Amino acid sequence: MGQVMSKRLVAYERVSTARQGTSGLGLEAQRAAIDGFAAGQGAQVLARFTEVESGRRNDRPELDKALQLARVTGATLVIARLDRLSRNAAFLLTLQGSGVRFLAVDMPEANDLTVGIMALVAQQEREAISRRTKEALAAAKARGVRLGNPNGAAALRRAGKGGAHLRATVRANADTFAEGLAEVVNDIRAQGHTSLRAMARELNRRGIRTRRGGHWHASTVRNLVKRIERH
Repeated sequence: MGQVMSKRLVAYERVSTARQGTSGLGLEAQRAAIDGFAAGQGAQVLARFTEVESGRRNDRPELDKALQLARVTGATLVIARLDRLSRNAAFLLTLQGSGVRFLAVDMPEANDLTVGIMALVAQQEREAISRRTKEALAAAKARGVRLGNPNGAAALRRAGKGGAHLRATVRANADTFAEGLAEVVNDIRAQGHTSLRAMARELNRRGIRTRRGGHWHASTVRNLVKRIERH
């Protein structure tokens, strides 16, 4: 790793969801940055490896393949943006221990020491986020907030409740659920994740599920925020 670059490059690109992988969202910009850098340096891109994975996962098979090819060919591993991965401790530690020369287009001065420090900071931040999330959820539970949905629409339909009663109960459950996540949302915003899409990514990264047990999207975060702001 370091600033000595081979004229042969192995490109590693990463998108965080399957939807981004198939649509090219985020991928085209990374590819353009790498290609522009290679052209400017007169370097050849031997191969590309694209990882479609969650930020929470520690196994990265495409990264392993990219590092192996770079190792056996003497090529330099190149990524478009180290800043996107600077909070990903697993990625940084893998990179640091690989022994492969590495270059980030957005941070060409990065070296072993830089990446090592980033890995330590990322790990500490992950632990702090996990602790704050657990504390916020525990505080909500202590206040009597029930984060589950024991009286959801399906249960009320089985009980033969009327439509008005059903809507009122579902609405109350949604408000209670939102109240329980208010502190988590505030913490996420304080960490700089202010857009709906960024907040959804962070909620998913923290392992928090929607009221119905699904993954967060911009639309579900918007509804959550509206409920929190009404109370």
